[in-house]
Amino acid sequence: MATAPAKKRVRRGTQRITMSDVADAAGVSASTVSLYLRRPEAVSPELAERVARTIEQMGYVPNLVAGSLAAARSRTIGVILPSILNSFFAETYNTLQGLFRHAQYQTLLGVSEFSEEEEETLIRAFLAWSPAAMVVTGFHHTERTRAMLSSCGVPVVEMWDMPSEDKPAVAMSVGFSHFEVGRMQTSHLYDQGSRKVAYIGAALRQDMRVRSRTDGYEDEVRRRGLHEPIAFTVPDAASTGVGRWLIDEILAVHPDIDGVVCSNDALALGVLFEATRRSLRVPEDLAVVGFGDLPFSDSCPPPLTTVRPPQREIGRLTATQILASLSGTRIPPIHYNLGCELVVRGSTRPVSAQ
Repeated sequence: MATAPAKKRVRRGTQRITMSDVADAAGVSASTVSLYLRRPEAVSPELAERVARTIEQMGYVPNLVAGSLAAARSRTIGVILPSILNSFFAETYNTLQGLFRHAQYQTLLGVSEFSEEEEETLIRAFLAWSPAAMVVTGFHHTERTRAMLSSCGVPVVEMWDMPSEDKPAVAMSVGFSHFEVGRMQTSHLYDQGSRKVAYIGAALRQDMRVRSRTDGYEDEVRRRGLHEPIAFTVPDAASTGVGRWLIDEILAVHPDIDGVVCSNDALALGVLFEATRRSLRVPEDLAVVGFGDLPFSDSCPPPLTTVRPPQREIGRLTATQILASLSGTRIPPIHYNLGCELVVRGSTRPVSAQ
């Protein structure tokens, strides 16, 4: 008599998926799954396909920690950043690392270079060594990454953004709305007297957070109804040179703009340089607002008005939530929106003066 396949089940949340779970779901023995993982060519094509499909659907990652250590929780926490050249993320990572080290955990850092596929590769490698927790940046993941994070059985925090209907959170999240940042930047320029505001952005294809800030700019422009959005964006990495190039392109087409929103402070610095070259007065002829509050922002000529993201607070709250969960506290899937601060300096006029 043929034996009916085992009832398929997928475990989620804080319970890690095991090889036995995969075997049950695929309707094969645990030894077959083990053999497939060690020597896939030794398993029949039909069974190999079934096991591979189940592994992908469940987001199972083999545990590479040997022997009796496999059941033990490691003292490492995986952290995936999109870049280490960006000082925003560096401040957050330094905060994370300090708090985890104080609690006797070590961080394992991976850099995705804004690639969802590279992030998937890094997470698969990290989970194979049984980290105590995972921290990832943003909500734009491959489906395999989402499955792995959902079924890894350890605390997961997504940071530096807010979840949405089309990009839901896996579990906890700590961040702020980049869409609202774009609106905040644009609203300030109108409120301080600008009447035709343009936008420049870089790394648009790689960093979806820049796209969200662009959307916020466009939404506020349409809400004010003074003109159509004027957005010049490029896939190049943000730099002072790119900022000079983009504002030069905009002024060639729209010489009457009197305000510019920049996707970060490096671009804004380029705008200030180009304004000086053209003998444009800032903020009288051209008001400029950036994002990031980078180290040079308060000392460039003139000091730059910018939006300051809560880099350290993101790291602090992410670390404390993970450490509380590791200590046994049950943490619900809370989403912390920390907001951002508008820092008004000399590149825009004070709103109260209008």
